[in-house]
Amino acid sequence: MAEEKKVEAAVEEAPKAEKAKKAPVKKEVKKEEAKAEEKKVVFAAPLAHDYEVIKDPRITEKSMAQLQNANKVTVRVRDGANKIEIKEAFQRLYGAKVLQVNIVNQRAKEKSRGGKYKGSVSGFKKAVVTLAEGNAVDLFKE
Repeated sequence: MAEEKKVEAAVEEAPKAEKAKKAPVKKEVKKEEAKAEEKKVVFAAPLAHDYEVIKDPRITEKSMAQLQNANKVTVRVRDGANKIEIKEAFQRLYGAKVLQVNIVNQRAKEKSRGGKYKGSVSGFKKAVVTLAEGNAVDLFKE
């Protein structure tokens, strides 16, 4: 009887030992997957030039809808800025990966003030920046 108990104990311990050997392998695979997901792109600190390139966000109903639905941010930029310059400045300022930049030159408009007086709204350049999936920008930081 004593020998039978030893045999039974050895049989029960064998599967436990095999499970113990397999478990670390699964954990290692999960750790590698987690490391791949945790990879974050780190951008350089913003420069003074970046604040000159990107002036302010354009907050309208249309731009807020684009931000929520299509992950696009609309910002006012310097008149002489190009797409590459805007992309790099935006990434450094907001720390979000940019996929695409579209530029629009907004024309100046004539406005009447009370019928008799005429004025104008100055033109400006704006950029619609498309962010990578999983990135978000908080435009209302305090």
